[in-house]
Amino acid sequence: MEDSKILDLFFERSEQAIRELDHTYGAAVKRTAGNLLRDPQDVEECVNDAYLGVWNSIPPQRPDPLVSYVCRIARNLAVSRLRSETAAKRSRGLDLVLEELEECIPAGTDVEGELEAKELTRAIDRFLGELSYPDRYLFVRRYWFADPVKEIASHTGLRENRVSVRLFRLREKLRKTLQKEGLLA
Repeated sequence: MEDSKILDLFFERSEQAIRELDHTYGAAVKRTAGNLLRDPQDVEECVNDAYLGVWNSIPPQRPDPLVSYVCRIARNLAVSRLRSETAAKRSRGLDLVLEELEECIPAGTDVEGELEAKELTRAIDRFLGELSYPDRYLFVRRYWFADPVKEIASHTGLRENRVSVRLFRLREKLRKTLQKEGLLA
C-alpha cells in the first residue's frame, strides 16, 4: 500500500493503519531495531513501541517518506533501550560503529556541547548532501542503521573489503571536512 493511503488510515484513526504499516515496512523496521538490539524479544517490543509512536504522532504529522519516519522512531527507541540496559557495559555491535566514527565526531554534554552538536548535525547533513548516492548509501547504512559491513556488501554487490575501504575514506573525508569547519581539532 502507498504511503499516502497508509497515512489516510492514520488520519481516520483506523487500526488498519498499523497492520498496513507493518505489512509494508515491517521488515525494514525490524531490521533497523535488530541491527542494534540482538534479542528478538527486545526487537519485537521496540517495533511495537515504534508503531505506537507513529500512531501517537500521526496526526498531526504527515511524514514523507513514511518508512524513514518509522525507522527513525525505531532506531531512537533501540538506542534508548541499549543505553538504559547497558549503561555499565555497552553493546559490542554499537560500540564498533561508534568507534569507527569517534575520530570524526567530538563528544559534548554541556550547553556548549549541545550547541556544537547542532552545528555538527548541520555540517554532517551538508557533508552527506555532497556525497554521491552510492557513498551516501554506504555511510547511512553503516552509521545510521548500523548495518554490518557484510550485509552492506551483499546489498551493493561490492566485496566486504571494498566497502570497508570506502567507509574508511568517507570517515577521513568527514574528519577533514569537520576540521576545515572548525568543529574538530
